Amino acid sequence: MSVAMRMPALYLSHGAPPLADDALWTGQLAEWSADLPRPRAILMVSAHWEEAPLALGATETVPLVYDFWGFPEHYYQVRYEAPGAPELADSVRKLLRGPGTPVQDIPDRGLDHGAYVPLVEMYPGADIPVLQISMPTLDPQKLMDIGRKLAPLRDEGVLIVGSGFFTHNLAALRQGGIPAWSSEFDDWGHRALESGDVDALLDFTHKSPAGQLAHPRTEHFAPLFVAMGAADAGGELDAQRSVIDGFWMGLAKRSVQFG
Repeated sequence: MSVAMRMPALYLSHGAPPLADDALWTGQLAEWSADLPRPRAILMVSAHWEEAPLALGATETVPLVYDFWGFPEHYYQVRYEAPGAPELADSVRKLLRGPGTPVQDIPDRGLDHGAYVPLVEMYPGADIPVLQISMPTLDPQKLMDIGRKLAPLRDEGVLIVGSGFFTHNLAALRQGGIPAWSSEFDDWGHRALESGDVDALLDFTHKSPAGQLAHPRTEHFAPLFVAMGAADAGGELDAQRSVIDGFWMGLAKRSVQFG
């Protein structure tokens, strides 16, 4: 595949299962995917799978992981029977496995809600092979390094997607309105991305306003760095734009495309 056909790398805010009830957000995701080249396969990195060493999920269609509790029953009836991606899994193993960096297989691990919730809206036909991999660490620099190693897949038609939430602190949310910590972090993160301030982003818990409130645990911001690494390898960190912004239940749903 020529460089002209290189797939972008994405970071998206994936929402909870009730995302399906938000017509604005589902429409934004559908429009975004319609504007992208059609992927040959999709590689998902979700905030909801931390596993070390880095793990590859199922390479054939298996049941979804309903990793949430207390929701109405119909959210547990959602299906997304996308084909597995064994060839992509082979490529990921070759790119990532090396001395001191094992890669494991968990063949019965299906897509979790950080993966399938946005995919249902973006590619509702479930006809594109999908592979989910775990985050073996939350260290931003190490995740960028993983993204850099995965970058060649973009030239093979693979859409690399980091799925998290631009702000994520459910315990600090209050009834109604947008918390100051959420809006301040969102504004800071937007400006840091636009200016290419990688150092600030890597140290976001200390260099951002309200960083520790916006992400008391950093797993929902961490997938951004896989996408950034995949873009950095191609010299495309400055070719980024926020495709979706705004807030959902007080949380910033900013979603970014690189390349």
